[in-house]
Amino acid sequence: MGAQVPLRDGIQPAKVIAALTDEGAIAPLTPYAGDQIQPASLDLRLGAKAYRVRASFLPGPGRRVGDCLAYLALHEIDLTKPVLLETGCVYIAELQESLALPAGLSASANPKSSTGRIDVFTRVITDRAREFDAIEPGYTGPLYAEISPRTFPVRVRMGSRLSQLRLRRGEVRLSDRELAELHKRESLVTSSEPSFQEGVAVSVDLAGFGPDKLVGYRAKRHTALVDVDEPGSCRAADYWEPLYNTGRADLILDPGQFYILASKEAVHVPPDYAAEMVPFDPLVGEFRVHYAGFFDPGFGHAGAGGAGARAVLEVRSRDVPFILEDGQTVGRLVYERMAERPDVLYGAGAGSNYQAQGLKLSKHFV
Repeated sequence: MGAQVPLRDGIQPAKVIAALTDEGAIAPLTPYAGDQIQPASLDLRLGAKAYRVRASFLPGPGRRVGDCLAYLALHEIDLTKPVLLETGCVYIAELQESLALPAGLSASANPKSSTGRIDVFTRVITDRAREFDAIEPGYTGPLYAEISPRTFPVRVRMGSRLSQLRLRRGEVRLSDRELAELHKRESLVTSSEPSFQEGVAVSVDLAGFGPDKLVGYRAKRHTALVDVDEPGSCRAADYWEPLYNTGRADLILDPGQFYILASKEAVHVPPDYAAEMVPFDPLVGEFRVHYAGFFDPGFGHAGAGGAGARAVLEVRSRDVPFILEDGQTVGRLVYERMAERPDVLYGAGAGSNYQAQGLKLSKHFV
């Protein structure tokens, strides 16, 4: 390994991700795709093998993922050709990227936006991991993805991208006081009285969009498959039931059903910051925003073609029906400082599918 890349505190931008790759701190099995490095994150690609496993697991201290697969794997899957992953099953896939992080540099992972919107539950695992999607400073070793399609069967292959990685140095999350000050300068959300409570509160819009007052979509069951690498290949009407406001601005969530809704607030991530959507306090109701999500610098930013963009919400009820009300808080946006401003913002380059979005399904549907 050559001279170490100088690292500042904050979320590491694209050029630092590229430099860390050149140095060997990130080791891709094959060269990156052209749009794989995003402004503040790196897309992770499936490798050549996956395994159908009996159950989800964490290896815990002293164990490798491979040790667990030796007794949990039901069969091995060749990802060098397209394969179908079935709903209700759990798979562990090798990833093409491995890590040799320097001391002080940690990482976290999240499903890509398009992954969450097709209800594919995916988490990144490392050897000796105590928790999902969290990679300790100085970790050296392979990465794996746990994949479990919940609603639609999906087709994947080597090179498919379901997860993304964000690199972090230091404690860079903004406090509620700092968030309030940043909001005064930058208008983080279009709420007249935003709530700051371990992040900026985000509420759900059930008043409806457009003349038809479209509220959202409920996923159908027993559909055809979704090929994760084929944007625009699925007819939305075959997979989704549209939901409308017919006089009451509320929605009864059916247990086990998957919904695509949108935030009432337009969201703005200034160029010197990155954000993440996290679930709100689970005590507020029997539902949750199903997937967390990364928001890159420039999301909803006017200078990158945004001028505010709604946050799309992937919502699932738990064990009982639950009435969701218009304007109800369903999540919160946590903001973190960038180590430096990215050279290219979200929305200003290739691969920005959801800039200036309203209520929008994943890129797979037309």
